[in-house]
Order: sequence, then C-alpha cells, then structure tokens
Amino acid sequence: MTDDLLGRHRSVLPDWLALYYEEPIEITHGEGRHVWDSDGNRYLDFFGGILTTMTAHALPEVTKAVSEQAGRILHSSTLYLNRPMVELAERVAQLSGIPDARVFFTTSGTEANDTALLLATTYRRSNTVLAMRNSYHGRSFGAVGITGNRGWSPTSLSPLQTLYVHGGVRTRGPYAALDDYDFVAACVDDLKDLLGHTRPPAALIAEPIQGVGGFTSPPDGLYAAFREVLHERGILWIADEVQTGWGRTGEHFWGWQAHGRSGPPDIVTFAKGIGNGMSIGGVIARSEIMNCLDAHSISTFGGTQITMAAGLANLTYLLEHDLQGNARRVGGMLIERLRAAAAQVPAVREVRGRGLMIGIELTKPGTDEADPAAVSAVLEEARAGGLLIGKGGGHDTSALRIAPPLTLNVAEAEEGAAILERALRSIQ
Repeated sequence: MTDDLLGRHRSVLPDWLALYYEEPIEITHGEGRHVWDSDGNRYLDFFGGILTTMTAHALPEVTKAVSEQAGRILHSSTLYLNRPMVELAERVAQLSGIPDARVFFTTSGTEANDTALLLATTYRRSNTVLAMRNSYHGRSFGAVGITGNRGWSPTSLSPLQTLYVHGGVRTRGPYAALDDYDFVAACVDDLKDLLGHTRPPAALIAEPIQGVGGFTSPPDGLYAAFREVLHERGILWIADEVQTGWGRTGEHFWGWQAHGRSGPPDIVTFAKGIGNGMSIGGVIARSEIMNCLDAHSISTFGGTQITMAAGLANLTYLLEHDLQGNARRVGGMLIERLRAAAAQVPAVREVRGRGLMIGIELTKPGTDEADPAAVSAVLEEARAGGLLIGKGGGHDTSALRIAPPLTLNVAEAEEGAAILERALRSIQ
C-alpha cells in the first residue's frame, strides 16, 4: 500500500515537494506524543508535523471543540460576525504585550508574514526590508524574497529590496570568535553602517530562534539592541514567532521576550502550534499599523470558525497546564542529556536551543564543513529506532531538529534521547 501511494505521490505532486526517508512513511494516526504509520509501526514524535502538533496528538479537548463546532457551522467568512474569532483575537492580543493590539488571522505562517510585510511597507511607504542571514519566512513570492537561506530560495526575483543583517547565527560568520557582548556590539555597528548606505527600510523581520535554519539564535538582547537603532529611525521590528511562540522556548512565552528590554515588537506573526494541527496563522500589530490599509483586505479561510474553536481549546489547555513550564523543565533536562551524549561523537559540532526547541549540528569531524549525509543517516537510524525528528540548517543541511509536543514527559524525553544517542553513535 505504501509503495503504491509513493508512486501515486510522485506521479501527481511536484518533484520539489520533499519526503523524509529513503522509504517514506504514511502516518495514519496519533495519540499523545506518539504516531503510527500504515504498516503499524509506532514512533515517538519529536517533530510534531514541523512544530505544528504543539500540544499532543488527538488532544481530547481540541478534538471535542472541533467536533462540536463542526456540528454547528464550519465557515461563514469574515463578512459576518464570528464569535470564536473575536474570542481568540481577544486572548492573543492580551498575551502579545503589544499596546492597543489588533489581530488578523490567516491560514499559515507564510500568509502571516506576507501580511506583516504588506502592513510594514504600506505604513512606512518603503519596499526595503531588513532580514537576517540564514532566515526562513515562508514559501510565497514575498516571503521567499526575504528568506536568507539558499536552500529555501528558489528565485532571486522579489517585489522587495532585501538587505541581510549579521547576527542570527552565533557560532558562524565573521563575528563568531567574539564574546557575546562584543558579538552584539559588532552586529549593531554593522546594522548602523548598513543603514547609512541605503534609504530608510520599512522593517526588520527576524525569528528569535531560526527554525528552518537549524534552531540557531543570537545572544539574548541582540534584537533589543537592534530595536534601539531601528526606533531612532522609525523602522519597524517584526518578530516572526511562527516556530518560537506559545511557550516552546520554556523561558518565555514569546521568543522576542529574550530580547525585550526595549519593549514588544511593532508586529508579531504566529502560526503552527496555536492550532495544534489546524490551519491557523496570524498577525498582531499596534492599531495604527494594522489599520493603515486604505483598501479592502480579507483572508477567506483565516479565522474560520472550526480553526478558531481549535485554537481557543488548545490555548486554554496550554495555559491551564503550564506547558511553557513543562517545556522549560523537560526541555532543559533533554538538552543536557543530548549534550552529554554528543560529547562522545566527533561529528557533533554543537547542541543548541532552549526549551523543547533543540538543534544538533553535524559536521565532518575536525572541520566546520556541513555533513548532510551524516544528518540523513542519523534521521534514518532514529526512525528505525522508533523516533521521528527533523532536519534543517544553513550552510547546507547541517542540523537535526528536535521539537516534541509540549506535553512531553521525562520518561519520553529519556526514551527519545537514548534512541538519538544510538543513532548518533551509528555514524562514527
């Protein structure tokens, strides 16, 4: 059955629609932190559909909310009042930290980031955007134009003029040898120099932790230091929280809060985990920014009742069960366990991350050269051992990505770490 499905996939879907594993699997159902494939194999899920099944598979509270809403109405569009959308917007606005916040719902992180770009460029009357090297912001024409990761940039054409800034990757690049204080100072000096050579940009868009880039991040406080420079010039700060939001980093509810001494961003984008698998994205912005458009603009399926019901139930569960605290506690234990295991594997260059957002960078031993073959080999070996993980990274595919549902318990974390340790040792 799986082989037939693979053939059908290849005959009707694009060649660039990648599949994991030499023998791709069909996931048929899940429960908690586990999923099953069509051959009956059970896996511990440490990737959650690319950080999207944030809470748990088949979470009863979300399943019930979706079922009950489906029995009433699925969709009516934004042309009519929508109680679940208003209720979720109220909660998201309150949690954002942005004063007088307005919320616009979309269907994905890509659409959310495109909306943020539309708002920022309209508000500032500029199509120049600052973005981070090694970044990823989505697959639309506009989002590709600000993505600083060669592996996810299929075209150099763009409606935007994009200027790329240093700082998203702490351990590579011209400032890697500096300590954190000097690293931040050098990146700020570079930003100031760049701004002296160009017309004023609309905004800086940045992921607090770069997702597709391999879970890399700058020292805490870098974006706060950038914000001070930007604010003096009226340039907006957009925090792309598609992967870092909702407490995944453990220490903070939003990733930007690690850089928050200058206050919240002007615009925050979100998606993935808030729907726990349902298609929700969105933008939060100060009212004068959100309301700057002078023409009609909607998202047909953004804010539809069934996804909003799921989001409300999921967010309520997350807050009532302190999943941010669980990410901090269990994630802290997991990352230390993985660092101890990786210390015995010469191919591991770095274990990084925070909370339940962990990257393991692999290189050819004794060098800084990425080793995509080793990454793929570990991915395969982990799957054979009953563990699903992801991969990514700049400088070619160089990192394993670990992001389990936020309900992960200590026993499951230890089980996954043991499987991953065996997989890492297998490449020596």
